[in-house]
Amino acid sequence: MTTGSGRWSDAGAMLGAAARWLTTPLLPEDYLGWVNPLWSAAQLRGRVEAVRAETADSATLLIRPGRAWAPHRPGQWVRVGVDIGGVRHWRTFSLSSPPRRDGRITITVKAGPDGFVSSHLVRRTRPDTLVHLGLPDGRFVLPARLPRRALFVTAGSGVTPVMAMLAQLAAAGMTSDVVLIHSAPTRDDVIFGTALRAMAARFPTMRLHERHTREHGRLKAADIPELCEDWADRPTWACGPPGFLADLAEHWDTHGIGAALRQESFHPLRYAEDDGDGGRVRFTLSGKTAEAEGGTPLLETGEAAGVLMPSGCRMGICRSCLTPLGEGTVRDLRTGELTSGEGKYIQTCISTPVGPVELRR
Repeated sequence: MTTGSGRWSDAGAMLGAAARWLTTPLLPEDYLGWVNPLWSAAQLRGRVEAVRAETADSATLLIRPGRAWAPHRPGQWVRVGVDIGGVRHWRTFSLSSPPRRDGRITITVKAGPDGFVSSHLVRRTRPDTLVHLGLPDGRFVLPARLPRRALFVTAGSGVTPVMAMLAQLAAAGMTSDVVLIHSAPTRDDVIFGTALRAMAARFPTMRLHERHTREHGRLKAADIPELCEDWADRPTWACGPPGFLADLAEHWDTHGIGAALRQESFHPLRYAEDDGDGGRVRFTLSGKTAEAEGGTPLLETGEAAGVLMPSGCRMGICRSCLTPLGEGTVRDLRTGELTSGEGKYIQTCISTPVGPVELRR
């Protein structure tokens, strides 16, 4: 027996098959992407609808993502692809807002001194610009059951994922006892400064401590107990530069509570020249060769040589730069671990050669 819904289902399947036959060799979804890039199911894109300055060197981009977007959890990050001068550059940014009813998302970007893409997004991106998007990812999030107490320790743009979490807590009435300790050069450099101060004034369960480093010096882990007496009893989320996080991790580990500290860092890592041995790198598919110094990631070596290299976060997080190793040995600049063996995939953004190396690029 054929039910009414079954007949509709059969008709839909027939129409779908007819559409695919008419659009072959392309898919119907490809034509939808031409009409409106946000309708494409093959390529996830977003349209920048507004750019709001946060500080002198940072801005929040309000983006309407395409239909393939998956709802994120506050604290997660997203890969963003930007076309500049005919070349697509991918970077990773924290989502700075919780999921919104209107479906839009925000990223908040700080233009770093050497940040080619971040500077472009902050200073030259205008509304109606299309960007490419990955799907949200990351485990720097609040648990499903919100904590009764929480400590957030952030520096600079490290406040962006935490802002999404705080907005989530605020939407739930800020019933949790929350302490935010944030470090920035000056009061005017505090990203979301106005919003954070207003949030702390609105909710008596939230305490905000700002550390303005040009006046009071760098925030150290040893300062935390003075600002939050019960710090050791609170689950803690920390985000900021690598040195800042390393100081916090050592402090938490020394007190035997390292598991209570969750960390996130999106700052590009810088390596000393003696972190790797360096060597000649041959890119077998493009036929190019380059000399790499110790401590220089293979991604940068390839780009300097004019080789088309896949890239993403450039910090060893998103694994978009995975490339098969031909011959030779590479060192992971984060851990010092060596990898050898033809065909093994390595992350070029955090690997440096140890002697002669061949890459299939």
